[in-house]
Amino acid sequence: MTALPTFESATAQDCCEPTSQATLEAEDAKRKALVFKALADPNRLRLLSMVKAEPSGESCVCDLTEPLGLGQPTVSHHLKILVDAGLLHREKRGTWAYYSLVPGALEDVAGMVTKL
Repeated sequence: MTALPTFESATAQDCCEPTSQATLEAEDAKRKALVFKALADPNRLRLLSMVKAEPSGESCVCDLTEPLGLGQPTVSHHLKILVDAGLLHREKRGTWAYYSLVPGALEDVAGMVTKL
């Protein structure tokens, strides 16, 4: 049976070989984490699904509160997080805000996962 190397016998080359593959830079990781954090909430996933399913391509915040069973301030907070993450676009019309998917945003998220 071959003895395993001990800590003392291992050299820096044995355990610390730098990778030659590209890694995620800090700023890119922060940006991606913002998107993943936005998607990590079930209510925000439902909001994205509802906006995406709307035939007109946009939803008024007034139409999103009842299906979720949440108050308007809570829904608006979740929508702001999705906007800040670059997943939804917000357009103010009078007293109401309308939300639509940012073109290509969901495809970009899929690409983020596959490129990790």
